[in-house]
Amino acid sequence: MSSELHVDNIGTRFLVTIQDDGEAVNISNASSITMVFKKPDDSIVYRSGILLTNGSDGQVYYDTISGDLDEAGLYKLQARVVMPSGTYYTDVHTFQVHCNL
Repeated sequence: MSSELHVDNIGTRFLVTIQDDGEAVNISNASSITMVFKKPDDSIVYRSGILLTNGSDGQVYYDTISGDLDEAGLYKLQARVVMPSGTYYTDVHTFQVHCNL
């Protein structure tokens, strides 16, 4: 059985890879990493992303805290990384958050 996301989950890790033309971007010198969440009510939440390793693999993550997944429905996620060479965005990822019993 695959794991579902539920309202009020804390510690759920969202991991994304910053890519350009299908290749991971070295983001070790990023000045800003932001995870942008769009909630079902269309409100936008900005959270600081964290490098998974040293940044050479382009991977960033964010672990949810209280209040992040506070409503059931369809969410969207996009990461934004600002570097001296430019600003990079991931694809927009969509995920469902389910009600609890």
